Amino acid sequence: MGLKTDITEMFGIKHPIIAAPMGPFYTKELAVAVSEAGGLGVLSHTNLFGKSALEEMKSNMEYVVEHTEKPFGFNIRTARLQLDAPGLCRGISRFILNNPKIKEQCVYAVTSAGSSKMLPKAKTYQRLKESGSNIKHFHVAPALWLADKCITSGVDGMVITGWEGGGHQSYEKISTLVLLQQVTKKYPDTSIIACGGFSSGEGLASALAMGAGAIAMGSRFIASKESEFHEKYKNIVPSAKADDTVWVTGVLGPIRLWKNNYSLHHGVVTSKEEKMALEAQLTPERVMDDQKHYEMTYDGNVEEGAVLLGQSIGLINSVETVQDIINSIVNDAEKRLKKANSCIV
Repeated sequence: MGLKTDITEMFGIKHPIIAAPMGPFYTKELAVAVSEAGGLGVLSHTNLFGKSALEEMKSNMEYVVEHTEKPFGFNIRTARLQLDAPGLCRGISRFILNNPKIKEQCVYAVTSAGSSKMLPKAKTYQRLKESGSNIKHFHVAPALWLADKCITSGVDGMVITGWEGGGHQSYEKISTLVLLQQVTKKYPDTSIIACGGFSSGEGLASALAMGAGAIAMGSRFIASKESEFHEKYKNIVPSAKADDTVWVTGVLGPIRLWKNNYSLHHGVVTSKEEKMALEAQLTPERVMDDQKHYEMTYDGNVEEGAVLLGQSIGLINSVETVQDIINSIVNDAEKRLKKANSCIV
């Protein structure tokens, strides 16, 4: 048995399961594991410890194709304050274009936290597309109006994420359940990946039933044996409850974090306008200070660091191998879909 969707066909993968973007953390080992297990591994936009995001992405792509023959993807955060994003869009497209093996395996470019136009506007990305590459551009849309902008930008598909997901979100606070229905009704012919709150077979079955072609998971893959996340970070998840996260305002916008000393003393703004007013007062020192909290987390300081996790942690009871995670979710989804089908008379 298996689950065949427009997304599995588009990317040439066995299972409709994709790793969510998890920048600024490293995910090359995780990307390999997810792709090898039949899903689609994704390299994160990584710029920790003052390193070049472009050089890190190049190195990570080389690592992936050395360790798997399977398809993979990458993420670029295109926010206003993500100053390395334009150069990364241009530079990584050129790098893929000039590396035949990477060009063959890199099939998914997902942008997030900012403009859906930045990558497709890059001349080098346009040349990559014209060269015969099978790469597809998706953008993360956490609100219906942002989905509208994605369609205007000519994306190949969208990642629709509700506010229960970890990481960057929108100010609207719309759940995945509602947002996914809004988008699939309005854009029934667009390829959709559902994200935010998924970590089980029941979640995958529900997403497919609502019109998505796959799910993307972050928290579930953080709590895997292969991920590069610190053991202290991983070990938060199995005993956590669904209400152990909090929605706060990060440098790039709204963000969901695990409740700790850092997040509980973090501010919250209620609108994009208020956020932009705060941005006008930001100093380079403030931005660097915020970056340090991600570096703390990477090094295992989970009390003072920024720990990105979503509400789905309330469904996760153990740290497992990526293969076991994917197999379990797919098997459970098949059972749920068969049971749902039996209700039709």
